[in-house]
Amino acid sequence: MVSERMLGLGTARSVIRELFEYGKQRAAQVGAENVFDFSLGNPSVPAPDAVNQEAIRILREQPELIHCYTSAQGDAAARQRFADSLNRRFGGDYTADQFYITVGAAASLCCVFGALTCPGDEFIVFAPYFPEYKVFIEGAGAKMVLIPPEIEGFQIDFDAFERAVTPHTKGVVVNTPNNPSGVVYSRQTLESLAAILTEKSRAYDHPIYLISDEPYREIVFQGFEVPWIPHLYRDTIVCYSFSKSLSLPGERLGYVLVPGQVTDAGRVYAAVAGAGRSLGYVNAPSLFQQVTSLCCDMTSDLAVYERNCQLLTDALREMGYHVVQPGGAFYLFPRSLEPDDMAFSERAKRDFDLLLVPGSGFGAPGHVRIAYCVQTEMLERALPRFRALAQSY
Repeated sequence: MVSERMLGLGTARSVIRELFEYGKQRAAQVGAENVFDFSLGNPSVPAPDAVNQEAIRILREQPELIHCYTSAQGDAAARQRFADSLNRRFGGDYTADQFYITVGAAASLCCVFGALTCPGDEFIVFAPYFPEYKVFIEGAGAKMVLIPPEIEGFQIDFDAFERAVTPHTKGVVVNTPNNPSGVVYSRQTLESLAAILTEKSRAYDHPIYLISDEPYREIVFQGFEVPWIPHLYRDTIVCYSFSKSLSLPGERLGYVLVPGQVTDAGRVYAAVAGAGRSLGYVNAPSLFQQVTSLCCDMTSDLAVYERNCQLLTDALREMGYHVVQPGGAFYLFPRSLEPDDMAFSERAKRDFDLLLVPGSGFGAPGHVRIAYCVQTEMLERALPRFRALAQSY
């Protein structure tokens, strides 16, 4: 006998991962140059040279320390470097003891949901959304409440949101810049969200936490602003990862920040640590605690993503696709050329070797996600396939 729920999670793999695996198999059949894989958000630019240099230096100079356990919440010096970085960039008084270093943003979110969830709790998520949110929330024993997308701009439908907030609402998840749309929530959107949450928290006599999932914080394009959300709403908990900013998705390093202003901050932080213990994380990878904390003011060369975005957006619009302008991240989320986005994605795969992720899995049917974190040369070679796909309709 096994857990049927876990069996389901293990056998029904994500569509994104299935497409990625198909792409590797297809490349072996027809040649990698003939498969245009836009499925996985895997950074295409290398980590900064300083990342590798710091890793090599640490391995050479501190071999007796680097492979050892750290404190469960992370090395104190590394946590202080993260605090110092945010204080310099955003202005604040964050301290090492407000940071819990995690095995990437996924672990950050799991720790926060595990920390906050009590029987009957609900977390609100805005579509389009990263599909694993549902797994993480339900895994913590809570219920996910999904707000349908506002498809003209992928901002927030506040009428639907206000109807969804109830005394059972424990938290709200925001992801800006957004996966899968690339849209950045405007300051006005976030201020309106903060005002509603403040009002509802007062009405229900308990805090409603805003969980800011920020793996794409640094990937923001010219003309767009990513506000620092803890300045806009008191009860904000930040989940961060260096996977995208430093191009280190495989090293699994992130953190939870529980600012001191958060209601019951000490208890929330302790519960985050307890959730990490319950999930068996022990501590995040010790080498990359040091490396990322020493490089946390740096980024990879992110400019290629903005170039790719503009190239692809302009080309698809000229071909007749409807595309909401991204403000960051490295995803485009155009409307599919038929209502059934699954059928559209299948046609793109079968007839044109274009691997596009159906929007239904992100809570936004009738769209597809294109991860353009690829070499620009590959993107340019793919444009005739996108045109042929459009002409096939």
